[in-house]
Amino acid sequence: MPASAADGGMLPHPGPDGLVWVGEFRGDGGVASGGASEDLPTILTVACGGGGNVRVTMESNGAGTVAAFDVQCPVGSAGVASVSMDPGVVRRGSFTIGVAASAQSTRWSLTVTQPE
Repeated sequence: MPASAADGGMLPHPGPDGLVWVGEFRGDGGVASGGASEDLPTILTVACGGGGNVRVTMESNGAGTVAAFDVQCPVGSAGVASVSMDPGVVRRGSFTIGVAASAQSTRWSLTVTQPE
């Protein structure tokens, strides 16, 4: 089933350094985006809650999988995990992020930033 929008957000908007912000979704989902720079570091942050866990994978244009990790999603609070990638790991152009939730009721949020 596709992810469905939920009210509110688990992570704040990333501001001017942000490439992607997903305020909050439930279940499996992901994003595709463009505009990445290979000259800047890239930070992928995921928060989740409601029980279970999420498996996160990020693929970069021509580089394959550049990040993969799991986040535990506690009930009543948010679990947060982040991965920082050096300049050049994420290639110029497009990237995709997949989120596989252990349950359709699992809530998640993500940001991708490239701070200058």
